[in-house]
Amino acid sequence: MSLYQAPLKDMQLLLERTLAKTGLLDLPALAEFDSELIGAVLEEAGKFANGELAPLNRVGDVEGCRFEEGRVITPSGWKEAYRRFCESGWLGLALPADFGGQSLPRFIAQPVNEMWLSANQAFIMFHALTQGAVDILLHLGSEAQKARYLEPLISGEWTVAMALTEPNAGSDLGALSTKAIPQDDGRYLIKGQKIFITYGEHDLTDNIIHLVLARTPDAPAGSRGISLFAVPKVRINDDGSLGEANDVLCTGIEHKTGLHGSPTCSISYGERDACYGELIGEENRGLAAMFILMNEARLSSGTQGIALAEVGYQRAREYALERIQGSDYLTGRQRVALVEHPDVARMLLSIRSEVMGLRSLSYLIAALIDKAEHGRDDAERTALQSRIALLTPVYKAFTTERGNLMTGTVIQIFGGMGYVEETGVAQLMRDARINTIYEGTTGIQARDLLFRKIQGDDGAALKSLLAEIDELSGTLKAETGPSGLGEALGQASAAVSAELSAILDRNRADPLQLNAGGVPFLEALGTLCCAWQLGDIALVAQAALAEGRDPDYHGNLQALAQFYYAHSVPRIDAHLAAFRQARAGIDRYRFTIHTN
Repeated sequence: MSLYQAPLKDMQLLLERTLAKTGLLDLPALAEFDSELIGAVLEEAGKFANGELAPLNRVGDVEGCRFEEGRVITPSGWKEAYRRFCESGWLGLALPADFGGQSLPRFIAQPVNEMWLSANQAFIMFHALTQGAVDILLHLGSEAQKARYLEPLISGEWTVAMALTEPNAGSDLGALSTKAIPQDDGRYLIKGQKIFITYGEHDLTDNIIHLVLARTPDAPAGSRGISLFAVPKVRINDDGSLGEANDVLCTGIEHKTGLHGSPTCSISYGERDACYGELIGEENRGLAAMFILMNEARLSSGTQGIALAEVGYQRAREYALERIQGSDYLTGRQRVALVEHPDVARMLLSIRSEVMGLRSLSYLIAALIDKAEHGRDDAERTALQSRIALLTPVYKAFTTERGNLMTGTVIQIFGGMGYVEETGVAQLMRDARINTIYEGTTGIQARDLLFRKIQGDDGAALKSLLAEIDELSGTLKAETGPSGLGEALGQASAAVSAELSAILDRNRADPLQLNAGGVPFLEALGTLCCAWQLGDIALVAQAALAEGRDPDYHGNLQALAQFYYAHSVPRIDAHLAAFRQARAGIDRYRFTIHTN
């Protein structure tokens, strides 16, 4: 059974469609990134993912990381793969050329990142951390800090750890207690403990830059009093060389359900009162700074749901085509392949269609980020940033939730052989399980969606999105391709729109009730966004079929859209009904919980 093959044909089609819709190549800064260049990058990335990273995935799961006297030893082959990854320039693919990167746009980096995650999610967990840290330093770092950190981070000479969570402060970062005491030389003495730190300690590099949230002595209470500090594992001399250890101690690693090859560490800062860091940005503005990195990590988390579902689909399809089991009761044929059974075909199509729609959404978000960065029109840039902000919690939460379900469906297709570790597909479900939890749980994303992203701008960004979806609905109705898609999309959009008044009317919108129904509403909007993308893909396929191009492939794309609209779009009404019921019944539910 093959481990993973990058789906280059799907990726190229979706990228070309995204470029056509967004007009990115009309921007002078992006004009050089044509289809030929994109294809070359994707092909080389696919070779590295298939040949270098995928074979190590099972090794990482079986061996895991070892903790020995404050040191973390990564699985066999990890160090060599990390060296080759960095030497090939993949770490700096979308990072600034001025500091050693390649400055490729996000819309190219997005499918490449998906390949890494499909091939070996545990290995590649450092990648989004470096991307986010570089963004923080570019926006908030001093010139001296940029000179000190950026080149070693982009080259992979050093890695990054994001130190937010504490034993008594998880999602509630306002409760954290790590201290940062100012010193006469401008540095800060850091003292505290952090947990759940991805790649907080390892043997891949000689230094790790910890981005630590901490409080200064006179900081205000709550999240308004948090500052951000760069705390190197090994102190950095004035000439950029490494000096003495910085009193940063790994006290242990977690034994996790999945992602065994990725070290999740507990870190103690300043046990000997000799841990020093430097302030990034302004005091008491650390949470806003860290959100730059967290947004990067949230987009990466969403892509993890797609990536694991893709590799799961590939393995399940191969198994279903080869495994002979049972008979076809309709035709009387004996000993048929699993794929001949209608329910197995249904499960395969459910994964394939959803992956295609969500992948399309991910490429769109990446392209919007590029357009917001390189566009010249201020009003357009503001609108793009609002669209990105609206889609980010939906993408992170919905895609990771669906990734959990899709990897579970992979096991179902394998049957008993999926439940045992021998086939390797159980690892996909174990690895996927964390994706809905870290970087903000699904409930936190739903709260962000309802209160910050919808109420925060009086629904303007969502109304704009729904108007665009309605426009596609009208186009689908006018086309002679797949029937019924336009009507179904329009009805689903109208159903979501009908709930807006209950969210926006401050006199009616009880915050407790909205919180209770937030996740069903997010799932309704996520399903709608996936249908929106698949509807547009169906139009692309229709145009290709009219020209006689690759009828099998494009006919299959149309069938995927029809399948999703038939089997998944009806869930929107159910999610919205749950949203309404939660708003109506939360007080009764709370009473039931408290009395049992």
